[in-house]
Amino acid sequence: MIAEDLISTCAELERLELISPTGEATAQEYAQLLAIYLCQSDLCNAKFLWKRIPTSLKNSHDELSLIWKVGQCMWKRDYPAAYSALQVSWSDNVRHIMLALQDELRTRAVDLIANAYSSITVSDLSAMAGINDREAERLSNARGWIIDAETEMVHPVRPPPSSHVTTSSEGQLNKLTDYVSFLEN
Repeated sequence: MIAEDLISTCAELERLELISPTGEATAQEYAQLLAIYLCQSDLCNAKFLWKRIPTSLKNSHDELSLIWKVGQCMWKRDYPAAYSALQVSWSDNVRHIMLALQDELRTRAVDLIANAYSSITVSDLSAMAGINDREAERLSNARGWIIDAETEMVHPVRPPPSSHVTTSSEGQLNKLTDYVSFLEN
């Protein structure tokens, strides 16, 4: 539900920036849009937005720089630094988005661990998920992951493969036709 809210808010903020008489949005609108791009993991749009935000707004609105610091950490895939950068007292303007971003980052990290690791230390799991060791153990138990208490290693259980919806040959041909038609026009 929050994803749908973010999508509609993002579209509205982009529209407001475009119809603005000066071609610029307010600092609060830029902060929300930058946070939404990060929450959607749209790092390219976040980077382009950061480049087009006027320097005067960047210098006068500290929260913009703090949000972008999170974006830089995400760009580098430095999850522990991103969680650390998220530990800020955010304004009411972006608080709900930044909390959603923190949850989204944690979900992505845990899914990545489940799919990419056969074993990981509890401390590495907690650093990648932005939680303490006790919470990492609880998370592991909740997901049915095996914890070796002696070596402090967690053995993630890979989730079952998702079932892919197969498209008929006719559907694939129609899609290919649409692509070619688009490219020719």
